[in-house]
Amino acid sequence: MDDRMRVSDADREALTARLRDHYAEGRLTQDELDERVSAALSAKTIGDLRSLTTDLPGPVPLPPRAAARPSWGGPPPWRHHRHHRPPVGLFVLIGLILLLASGGGWALFALFKLILVFWLVMMLTRIVIGLVYRRRHRSR
Repeated sequence: MDDRMRVSDADREALTARLRDHYAEGRLTQDELDERVSAALSAKTIGDLRSLTTDLPGPVPLPPRAAARPSWGGPPPWRHHRHHRPPVGLFVLIGLILLLASGGGWALFALFKLILVFWLVMMLTRIVIGLVYRRRHRSR
């Protein structure tokens, strides 16, 4: 990590907890602990925090750099794992054949109207969910 990168409150708190552990293990005196904790709480960069632990053993108490996210903004991970759907088209085809074979032209028209309304509701629902999803992830 770059020593000029700014630190968060969580980084400062993690370092002060680590300094308290070193004090409990006898590596620091009370005065050294107070001095380093006040310096850690006022630190602005990673370099400021690292300088407080250079003479102490153990890993640097800063979190590792997070893995870079893809910049292309692809679909969310849950969309890659699609579940197998039943063959709806096959059921619709069988239903249409049965309706035509029984001479139910009016029933076929009603079925088409029902399918059209269902499709329209599903498309509007998907649009609304997509807009909500985009708005939530743009604000982050």
